Amino acid sequence: MTTTLVTGANKGIGREVTRRLIAAGHDVYLGARDLNRGRQAAQELGATFVRLDVTDDASVRAALSTIRAQRGQLDVLVNNAGVPDNTADVADISGDVARDVMDVNVAGVVRVTQAALGLLRDSTNPVVVNVSSGLGSFAANTDPARPESSTPLVVYAASKAALAMLTLKYSQAVPEVKFNLACPGLTATDFAAGFPGAQPVEDAVGVIVRLASIGRDGPSGTVEENDGPLGW
Repeated sequence: MTTTLVTGANKGIGREVTRRLIAAGHDVYLGARDLNRGRQAAQELGATFVRLDVTDDASVRAALSTIRAQRGQLDVLVNNAGVPDNTADVADISGDVARDVMDVNVAGVVRVTQAALGLLRDSTNPVVVNVSSGLGSFAANTDPARPESSTPLVVYAASKAALAMLTLKYSQAVPEVKFNLACPGLTATDFAAGFPGAQPVEDAVGVIVRLASIGRDGPSGTVEENDGPLGW
């Protein structure tokens, strides 16, 4: 059975990814920082809860140690945990806002990935999926026909651009593990409150589930949307 860890999985995209992967036969660890919400979600979905705060090194190490002790390896890591910058106007941006967003969306992915690499290398088909956004794509942001080109969210977009480079460089530096970036699009979660046109979460997560399910001959170092590849 494929052992999978999904971070930020007690609600929204992470919860639906967990549900879909369990249905596909994965043994899923549901990572969440809130103890009660995480346990409840795991119980409802049939996952195994592991407390995991991506901003806390000790929490990350403890979560991966638990998986090592209970399963001995990790086959799939879905780095889903993320936060928006909540800046309605450029005037609202500050160094503190940038630091907090980057700590979750960029440094958090590094913390979890580094802690998981040893377990992933023990797998015969190790896969990492980093959940991102078209706002991190230069191609999308410079295309007037795409909504990203007229969406502010300066710090959030910058964090997702950094995540794209992390994904690419990890795929080059650790070729034995497949690293890909999944962009599910604007989705009706807590993050997208107030944004028109957000899609149901059930329609958004297909690209994440697909990349989490690739075989040994699957791609690495790619950016994918539900409709196919997206330019960096």
